[in-house]
Amino acid sequence: MDNNSGLEQWVLLCTVVNFGVGSKVMNILRQQGVTGGTIFLGKGTVKNHLLEILDLTDIRKEIVLSVTVPSIADRALEALNKHLAFDKPHHGIAFSISVKAQVGVHPVAPDQSKERRGVIEPMYNAIFVVVDRGKAEEVIEAAKPAGARGATVINARGSGIHETKKLFAMPIEPEKEIVMILAQIELTDAIVSSIKEQLRIEEPGKGIMFILNVEQTYGLY
Repeated sequence: MDNNSGLEQWVLLCTVVNFGVGSKVMNILRQQGVTGGTIFLGKGTVKNHLLEILDLTDIRKEIVLSVTVPSIADRALEALNKHLAFDKPHHGIAFSISVKAQVGVHPVAPDQSKERRGVIEPMYNAIFVVVDRGKAEEVIEAAKPAGARGATVINARGSGIHETKKLFAMPIEPEKEIVMILAQIELTDAIVSSIKEQLRIEEPGKGIMFILNVEQTYGLY
């Protein structure tokens, strides 16, 4: 796959903020050299007063996804934290995930992107669970006893609206829910096992789950 600049590494920036703040996130990212992004609508799921790992007390959320090179990602995360005060509760979160390659993104300063400060050791995992609409709450309830303290739910749809198709032996339906859970690495296995057991994810048509390493995080408590 061509990654357009000869670099071996790219970074996905994910920012979760209260509804209406997504455009401000995009402006900050552009100022730091991030050339584009996509805003998704989502909702928070935390229903208690404890410190929520995803800082989701406002039910309506906006999720901003952008792809850029590592040095720009580091700078962008610091700028987001500074301007949006992610160090304060309920202001949102931001994190980065390594991307093997990409097509179509042109960084503003590719000559500055080959070096990155230090070695980043992942402390969190991002758990993504794709299920039929109405099943997200079951995913969250299954994850809580294993240590999950919050989640983001994104509405989506499959591609087989007018005909029956399958992806990984799972029928594609028009309406789906994507549950995103950020979990400390030491809790990930227990959370994944609980979701697999209670929702029977491994059975055909029950859902899809995958886990990604998270590099840097802001706004987690």
